[in-house]
Amino acid sequence: MKNLIFMLFLLASSQLFAAPDDQTQIRALLAGQQQAWNRGDLDGFMAGYWHSPQLRFASGGEVTFGWQQTLDRYRSHYRDKAAMGRLQFDIREVHLYGDHAVVFGHWQLYRQKDQPQGLFTLLLAKLDGNWYITADHTSSAG
Repeated sequence: MKNLIFMLFLLASSQLFAAPDDQTQIRALLAGQQQAWNRGDLDGFMAGYWHSPQLRFASGGEVTFGWQQTLDRYRSHYRDKAAMGRLQFDIREVHLYGDHAVVFGHWQLYRQKDQPQGLFTLLLAKLDGNWYITADHTSSAG
């Protein structure tokens, strides 16, 4: 019985100590996306997404499936650096569920003529030791 309790304690402890590492990795992934966007680097921005035809991106009343299709959608909406503006993420919550996570946050673009903003919900999976966005639902507040 003592061994069972000790093993359960070790398992619980390892989960507690793993979470901050995973949260740090997820926050670093999103910071890297923000930096790539602000450089005008859509390919670098897309590096945070799961490179799969099963990637799901929902925004503006449309759902896009696939990494390439999502990149193409971004390119059609953000044709140049001026259209991209400067992106700011505000990560509000990160919830870990083993090798999966849900992130809730706020985004804002700062451009010469406007400052669109909204909310996002991201589903992430840890694949081969790295975190990737597998589903993104982004909304605009107008």
